[in-house]
Amino acid sequence: MVQVDLITGFLGAGKTTFLRRYVRYLVAQGHNVCILENDFGAVNVDAMLVQDLLGPNCDLETISGGCDCDTHQRRMRTKLIAMAMRGFDRVVVEPSGIFDVDEFFDVLRDDPLDRWYHIGNVIAIVDAMLPETLSPQAEYVLASETANAGRVLVSRTQLAGQQQTAAAVAHLTTIKTRVPFIHFHDGFRTSHEIQKIAVWDYKDLADMCDMDAVKAFREHALNPEHPAMRGSHENGDTFFQHREACNQYYDALPEVVEKYMGKINEKLGTDYKLFNYYGAPDADRVIIAMGSICDVAEEVIDYLNAHGEKVGLIKVRLYRPFKAERLIEAIPATAKKIAVLDRTKEPGAQGEPLYLDVVTALANAGITDKTVIGGRYGLGSKDTPPASVFAVYTELAKAEPKRQFTIGIVDDVTNLSLPEDKNCPNTAAEGTIECKFWGLGGDGTVGANKNSIKIIGDHTDKYVQAYFQYDSKKTGGVTVSHLRFGDSPIRSPYYVTKADFVACHNPSYIVKGFKMVRDVKPGGTFLVNCQWSDEEFAEHMPAVAKRYIANNNVNVYLIDAIDLAAKVGMGKRTNTVLQSAFFALAKVLPAEDALQYMKDAATKSYMKKGQAIVDANHKAIDAGATAFRKFEVPADWATAEDVAPVELSEETKSAIAQQVKNLLEPIDRMDGDSLPVSAFVDCADGQFELGASAYEKRGVAVVVPHWDETKCIQCNQCAYVCPHATIRPFAMTEDEAAAAPEATRTLDAMGPKAKGMKFTMAVSPLDCMGCTNCVKVCPKGALEMVPTEQEMDQQPVWDYMVENVSEKKELIAANVKGSQFKQPYLEFSGSCAGCAETAYARLVTQVAGDRMFISNATGCSSIWGNPAATAPYCKDKDGHGPAWNNSLFEDNAEHGLGMAVGYEAVQKKLIAATQEIIAADGPSDELKAAGQAWIDSVNDAEASKTAAAAYVAELEKCGCDASKAILADKAYLTKKSFWIFGGDGWAYDIGFGGLDHVLASGHNVNVFVFDTEVYSNTGGQASKASNLGQVAQFAAAGKVTKKKSLAEIAMSYGYVYVAQVAMGANPAQTLKAIHEAEAYDGPSLIIGYSPCEMHSIKKGGMQNCQAEMKKAVECGYWNLFRFNPEAAAGKKFSLDSKEPAGGYQEFLMNEARYASLTRSFPERAEELFKENEQAAMDRYQHLLKLKELYNK
Repeated sequence: MVQVDLITGFLGAGKTTFLRRYVRYLVAQGHNVCILENDFGAVNVDAMLVQDLLGPNCDLETISGGCDCDTHQRRMRTKLIAMAMRGFDRVVVEPSGIFDVDEFFDVLRDDPLDRWYHIGNVIAIVDAMLPETLSPQAEYVLASETANAGRVLVSRTQLAGQQQTAAAVAHLTTIKTRVPFIHFHDGFRTSHEIQKIAVWDYKDLADMCDMDAVKAFREHALNPEHPAMRGSHENGDTFFQHREACNQYYDALPEVVEKYMGKINEKLGTDYKLFNYYGAPDADRVIIAMGSICDVAEEVIDYLNAHGEKVGLIKVRLYRPFKAERLIEAIPATAKKIAVLDRTKEPGAQGEPLYLDVVTALANAGITDKTVIGGRYGLGSKDTPPASVFAVYTELAKAEPKRQFTIGIVDDVTNLSLPEDKNCPNTAAEGTIECKFWGLGGDGTVGANKNSIKIIGDHTDKYVQAYFQYDSKKTGGVTVSHLRFGDSPIRSPYYVTKADFVACHNPSYIVKGFKMVRDVKPGGTFLVNCQWSDEEFAEHMPAVAKRYIANNNVNVYLIDAIDLAAKVGMGKRTNTVLQSAFFALAKVLPAEDALQYMKDAATKSYMKKGQAIVDANHKAIDAGATAFRKFEVPADWATAEDVAPVELSEETKSAIAQQVKNLLEPIDRMDGDSLPVSAFVDCADGQFELGASAYEKRGVAVVVPHWDETKCIQCNQCAYVCPHATIRPFAMTEDEAAAAPEATRTLDAMGPKAKGMKFTMAVSPLDCMGCTNCVKVCPKGALEMVPTEQEMDQQPVWDYMVENVSEKKELIAANVKGSQFKQPYLEFSGSCAGCAETAYARLVTQVAGDRMFISNATGCSSIWGNPAATAPYCKDKDGHGPAWNNSLFEDNAEHGLGMAVGYEAVQKKLIAATQEIIAADGPSDELKAAGQAWIDSVNDAEASKTAAAAYVAELEKCGCDASKAILADKAYLTKKSFWIFGGDGWAYDIGFGGLDHVLASGHNVNVFVFDTEVYSNTGGQASKASNLGQVAQFAAAGKVTKKKSLAEIAMSYGYVYVAQVAMGANPAQTLKAIHEAEAYDGPSLIIGYSPCEMHSIKKGGMQNCQAEMKKAVECGYWNLFRFNPEAAAGKKFSLDSKEPAGGYQEFLMNEARYASLTRSFPERAEELFKENEQAAMDRYQHLLKLKELYNK
């Protein structure tokens, strides 16, 4: 008989990871194995993950689909019969994460399977990080899996040892007590950390689960078979009493938690309690805390107690209900001083929540001989290193410690912070190798380091840890990789600041003074990737870095991975060369072994791309292992002198200059942790100056556009599509042209209004992201991408144009060419190279930027729209520009409406006051006439500016109290433009209810939706804007429902202006829609098709962003139209895109978000893509009917 093994577990529990190792073991033992991958849903989502196991002694079969239980069982039975005839001696079944295990046994009991198969191992994989709250169905499946298992393996228990084991306790307790749980842990730090997975191995979870309670829970659930009602309305006469009736459940809960902790302790040999004590039994100083800081504290405690001190830690396991008696039991009797640490801030309170709980518990118990102080730490994921914990114990040692304090920052305003010794002892486990890598977003550094972690984790018994730190740029920003390797478990949830090895992968960080060297341990290694000679390297190194290197015997190595990568056929991809150098220098593994592991990984990853790609990677690996050279540190570096700092002159001490020098520059150097509280006093309310991004000059583009004036036709299409506003046309007078830098190239400006002017197309090479969009749209080939260094003489040209050339208002027009003579009020953002969102937003600011209010929904547009102290929105020379504020996903539309309503209220008050002046006898006729002219123009953007200026002049002449009152609010006299920005995740999904409310309100607000058809900012989850067959998170097998028609929902009101646009398909239509929406006196909605990095455009990526929009429209994937309720009869609906011209499937196949489905599930892909195309064809026919309907 054939032995069949079953591996169960929820999606993501680690079934496939375990199966891979299990099958390898069976094959190595000589078994002939067949894997049966089985999914209850429409497809099998794991089959592609085991392809590399297949060989002579291992085969794969799959089951996909089954709309009901019977169909699914029938397909499994058929498959097993076929497999039994093929000579396998072992079958391993991995079912879906929603599989009822009873089905498996039912199938095997049927004839003839009961004669051919016998049940071997039934293994349940349980994720120790399982969420606390499961649906009733999931609770049932979990119970089914564990109850039927012969062995339960708990995955990811290296974290479960602290926080995630508590999840099991939470599940078991909530079943028993019927009280819901929230099991929380530190976001980002523990959720985004990579660790080597250990297996929590114990025989049975089911015996700890009260199945009677599960049964009672299900019987109590809502069901029409035994109906009941919940969520009743109660008046004040009964609500209070009813609420108090649940007290007994909460009172009983701690005892149940202790019971299950005890059971787990028996299984694992652990010692979980409601409050766990760690440290000296006779400690005199104790910290009370919860979360990842406890791991940091344990390291510090071990160090201090080993050096003769007596300190300890109490870890809070159960926070609510707060069992005060257990806390007091955990506190050593010898403890005289206690510090309570909270990772939260409650302004105005006497202390933070945990601190108040501890103080109350001690007071209620009559304990008065202990000093208790409270501190805040880690807000906003602020790193909390051992230095912070050392500082707490030092403070507790004082006779009178601070009652309230902060750690991890320098508070030089309220002086609450504790002083920290940055040179405190290294508390990481002995033998731990710590490494730090400084890279550029998109350069492969992070990917290479993840690969290094995998190599070391998979091929050695070492423990590994990785954490990745990023700035606020979408691409082209700074990345810092923190890696640790060791022979002991790693419990160091903080950044690496005492590294054995630090690598700088981008030489610009040296020039900009990034503080990288300070993190190298004495005697450690510093590797720099650069093309410099030794002399040039020495010239670029800051004096402070030189001194540190010389005085701490740091070994410095230089490597030119840039030229080397090009030489071996890797182009500009330096990450493989640098990864090889790391293994050779850091000696985490024997270098020869490490290089072979790298080659094996490269072969596996790139063989499908051809042998040439594999060979190039192998050459890069071999070259990187020896290509570095040691830099001999000069003796005089020990006394290197700093260059005198540049002080701001009186003329440059503007608010923006101060913001740039004091905030932006250190933040850009990833040195924001060094900023004291005083640096933020002037912006304590969160308000920053506009235009700071212009001072960054990041210089991250390898290639930038070169303008060939001999081919240019001055169409300005290049500037029109530029996502970062780094290429702009300027028209100059003769005097302006004469004073321009020598490198300026000009043409006679075209057009009757430009007679006598000179034209130039200026490029800022230090701000350009190198996306190539401008080159792609140029109709005459007047632009080409060249190495950035070749265009550096154009930077002074750009600076001159922006600073000294006046805006030629007579050239500004509502067409593509004329629109680009208007200053953009969005420039140099941190968006991805080629981003469609910023191209749209920039264009909107060129229409209304000097009078715009922007309410922005959290998402990509908040990351590129307003990173702290680095605003890309800017002002004009009159000091006007967009007033921008971010709002939450769920209420952004209402927030934007509130801006408009508030402004309208003030303006109505001014109109009323003006009408009183007009009706009064005293004011002059000139003042009355100016006032009436202003009232008449109040709804006209341009006319209101002129009328308001004249009115203000007359009010100032008058000087009466009524005039002064109006002048106090003169900023409200002109017509403003209210815009609500956000992505499709906001507009179609989370914020849809609010958006619908705002559009229905009839108020004059404009909405622009950047439709990427996916949640771009949070990792690529499917939204209701996602289309049929699209692969995304939560739609790994392709989305099965059509895209929501947001535009039609809005049009159904009849009084909402609605447009769908795609800049690259029809630039004029996009601009016309923006102008029409701005002019429409009512709500408007513009939905812009926005190709995104998440789409993974195959041919050229985002450099073809505009071309991809054009393809989408031409094939019918995206439609262009405008619905204008104000338009004349017969012209209200304009269908601006033509009938689909074919090429639909080719369009889909050019984007990996669709094409990837053909590799994993080809039959399903074919079916869904046909449905997608048919839906698009039907949609166009539907739009023709709408055109007929609205234009009757």
